[in-house]
Amino acid sequence: MLKCSLRHGWRTIIAGLSGSVAHSLLMYAKFRSGILPSFQPYERLQITLGHWVGSDIHPLVPWALSFLNGSIIVSFAFSHLYRRLPGSNSVIKGLIFGVLGWAAMMLIFFPLLGMGVFAAQLGLGFWPAVFSLGMLLTYSVAMSIVYAAFKLDRTQ
Repeated sequence: MLKCSLRHGWRTIIAGLSGSVAHSLLMYAKFRSGILPSFQPYERLQITLGHWVGSDIHPLVPWALSFLNGSIIVSFAFSHLYRRLPGSNSVIKGLIFGVLGWAAMMLIFFPLLGMGVFAAQLGLGFWPAVFSLGMLLTYSVAMSIVYAAFKLDRTQ
């Protein structure tokens, strides 16, 4: 039983890492292409964390926190919700999980960072919210596909 739990844990982390890598590649493409240059959620997180702790935060800290969160915390939440998510395949389950995460980000996380609900305070229209949906769907669908591939492979 312990061996099965350890295997499930590592597979869940690998799925989360896969989603995090896909998300990071999208963020890199955003940077390289110049899409929404004034929409910098990691910079906002860095500033907010600095205010909370009362000192400057290194720019890698928000990226590391996001990677850790996506690779471990969110992936384990996803693994526990997988069977309860509607949908007949991993892509649909990933899309639904991503939309739920996006709603939480828009209604809780962005206001905490001073961007307002749906990033409305940035003055960039609906584009930050749309791009954020793409970010979360990229992460969640990639994670879901890898997670489902491991779930189907029961021989290892």
